Amino acid sequence: MEIKPATHSPNQLLLDERKDQRRKLVRLAVLSVIYVLLALWAVFTFVPLLWMLSSSFKDTTAITAVPPQLIPKKPTLDAYKRIIEVGGLGRWFVNSIIVAGLSTIINVFFASLAGYAFAKLRFPGRNGAFWILLSTMMIPGQVTLIPLYILVVNTFELANTYVGLIVPGMVSVGSIFLMKQFMSSLPGSLIDAGRIDACSEFGIFWKIILPISKPGLAVLGIFTFVGHWNNFFWPFLITNTNSMRTLQVGLTSFRFEHLQDYGAMMAGAVFSALPMIIVFLALQKYFLRGITIGAIKG
Repeated sequence: MEIKPATHSPNQLLLDERKDQRRKLVRLAVLSVIYVLLALWAVFTFVPLLWMLSSSFKDTTAITAVPPQLIPKKPTLDAYKRIIEVGGLGRWFVNSIIVAGLSTIINVFFASLAGYAFAKLRFPGRNGAFWILLSTMMIPGQVTLIPLYILVVNTFELANTYVGLIVPGMVSVGSIFLMKQFMSSLPGSLIDAGRIDACSEFGIFWKIILPISKPGLAVLGIFTFVGHWNNFFWPFLITNTNSMRTLQVGLTSFRFEHLQDYGAMMAGAVFSALPMIIVFLALQKYFLRGITIGAIKG
């Protein structure tokens, strides 16, 4: 029996072509709506940054003018002069760099060391210790704040010091979890090869694991630096002199009982936000990769 190939009538082909065109139009319309919404959201999020930058070049009268002036009519650098000459911006900036930088280096090292132990080493009670560690993340920070303050200030007398600013946030459980999840995805054959070559466990960690963990280390370093740079509450509690304030805490000195120097506060906010903007623009691919690291299963 001869089988004839299926044929489509001209009308059927025309109908199929129209359906494809409708699908393309619907897809184009949906994408257009999405792009318009994303553009509006980008403008909405950019306006506060533009207002902050604009206000740093205004005087107090222009900042509080109604209707508001998005672009200053008479730009001035008086706010920047006040915050540099009177406020001690340079010292606050250096303090923030020291605290955020050292905290990042210490946190990345010890969190990656602990993450390697939980991910690749086998020892009694490993899983139990890891789950106990994770359970501490459910404890609100406000619960441990007062005991931590008493311990740092009264017991060890570390108030108004770099050690008091850095040590309490030296290593976080979230950082250990992030590195453990990342290192669980690394091939174990490299570790076995290092052991065959009589390399110590720390040597394997330092010479083999760290070089191939650069993406995870970069993500953790970025998140840690941003978190400590923007930290306000603990430096506010632990410092009591102008020379030891970080940038975020120092900006509050321009807020008085009956007067607020908005221009100086906006100028300081520009200095505060500038490093974060630079870091994000330079390393935004690591920010995006950091969203998926925690989803990797070991």
